[in-house]
Amino acid sequence: MKRYLTSTFSALGVRDYRRFAVGQAISVSGTWMQKLAQGWLVLELTNSPVLLGVTVAMQQLPTLLFTTVGGALADRFDKRTILLWMAIGATMPALALGVLVQLHLVQVWIVLLAALIQGLFDAVEKPARLTVVNDIATPATLTNAVMFNGIIQDSGKVAGPAIAGILISSVGISAAFFINALSYLPVVVALLLIKPHVPVGPVATFKAMGNLTGTLRYVAGRPKLAAALALMTVAGLLAYNWNVLLPTLTRDVFHGDARIVGFAFTSMGLGAVLGGVALAGFLKPGSRRLIINGCVFAAFLVLLGLAPTLGVAYVLLFGVGAFSVTFRATATALLQLYADPQMRGRVISLLVLATAGTTPIGGPIIGWICEHASPRVACMVGGLGTALAALACFLYLQAKRSAAEQDYESATSRSSDGSAAKMA
Repeated sequence: MKRYLTSTFSALGVRDYRRFAVGQAISVSGTWMQKLAQGWLVLELTNSPVLLGVTVAMQQLPTLLFTTVGGALADRFDKRTILLWMAIGATMPALALGVLVQLHLVQVWIVLLAALIQGLFDAVEKPARLTVVNDIATPATLTNAVMFNGIIQDSGKVAGPAIAGILISSVGISAAFFINALSYLPVVVALLLIKPHVPVGPVATFKAMGNLTGTLRYVAGRPKLAAALALMTVAGLLAYNWNVLLPTLTRDVFHGDARIVGFAFTSMGLGAVLGGVALAGFLKPGSRRLIINGCVFAAFLVLLGLAPTLGVAYVLLFGVGAFSVTFRATATALLQLYADPQMRGRVISLLVLATAGTTPIGGPIIGWICEHASPRVACMVGGLGTALAALACFLYLQAKRSAAEQDYESATSRSSDGSAAKMA
């Protein structure tokens, strides 16, 4: 038991990572508070679910367009400095919305603009946040640190929306925006206290667009990286669309209201936190484990589409949350472990692109399936698509391994023949 606890919480034993994690845990709860408040504000202003979808798309669009730039920045500049400026900048949209709501001057175009600006900060911040653990965790605790990063991000789904709902009903929407702005302060303090142990790379080779074609060529030449990113892209397109899938599933299949939608997100968030912590000690980066995690995650998603009752759906959502976070954390750890240090930021930016940047494309696809078929079918499409992608990646890696073994045997045979000829 002691050994299990030590391996499960090993990253938190590193002082700098512990400081970073505490700051992020507070900030991400504030972020989810703003997400709920922002959506509620759009509905109050327009009563339009379409404009709510547009708001979500506006916030994710910069990730699709600019996250590779963020990856290049993370490879060329001090990640801590990037994170400091992004944290300071991200307070501005939250403060602006809070003030304008309080003064009754807010309009829907302002909310859309604030979402876009917030998305720009997120697009630059995510690659640096995901790769800074290499600079503050030890090699032995890196995988565990990556796992806890995923747990922290999902933990916000548990506390943030619940607190925001209470604040909106008792104090007003502006309070959620103000608290989110305030939640960036612990991040700034933590970043000022930590001392990364990895030197900053040279800035002379920085390219504004992140040298996307060069990064893709780099990944294509490394089968483990290519397979992981291909698998996560399919999952991002078809499975990681919770803001579309869960509201339609709970409303159209189980005839629930907004309260039931909130419970659905809470069930998945609890699964991500509790299940993620329970599995953290067993997480190891590797292609085989990534494929297995992907298949288990896919199975839970298919079963969710077949859930006979709301109670069963809650239980399955707990499992979806647990294996969603381990699936993504395994991919993140694998990519950071097998990518060269000078390429980590750009490689991780492709992962962000695969899982978050595909939302403007995957969201409408899943929404169309929900509308014209059923949310149950959309769940099964996401699960089966992920499972088939995992199988394809397994076969691809097996073929690459066999080809590599044949090349090695051929090279060994030629070397033996050459030695024999010289001896003769």
